[in-house]
Amino acid sequence: MSLYRRRDQRTFDVSSYWKHWPCLFPQHGPGRKHLRTIELARWQQELVNVRPQPFLRGLIHSDGCRIIATERKGSYVRRAPRYAFSNRSEDILQLFASACTLVGVHFTRASEKQIAIYSKAAVVRLDEFIGPKQ
Repeated sequence: MSLYRRRDQRTFDVSSYWKHWPCLFPQHGPGRKHLRTIELARWQQELVNVRPQPFLRGLIHSDGCRIIATERKGSYVRRAPRYAFSNRSEDILQLFASACTLVGVHFTRASEKQIAIYSKAAVVRLDEFIGPKQ
């Protein structure tokens, strides 16, 4: 494992070489991920079934966001938090949706590539364990 501090920044580059990384991340492979099958290995799915919160946090931090949406109806203006997750891979979108179901979060398919979480209760539930991106 290597750790390199970037000059004039407070960030580090971490790299690691191990021939068994593909055993831990079997979905890694050649080609674009949205054009190939992405599925969790049985042991990975078992972990997600027991603790879906860290999985959801990782997905939101990598391909999602939390926003404050502004809704306008005439002179009425309301600001409300929302979560959005987008990916070109249908398999990854389904993994996200399944994890949302496991934690009791209602979601909608906002578009072909995006899942949205709008309801106040669902946003509060995600806020319990997502935390800010770092």
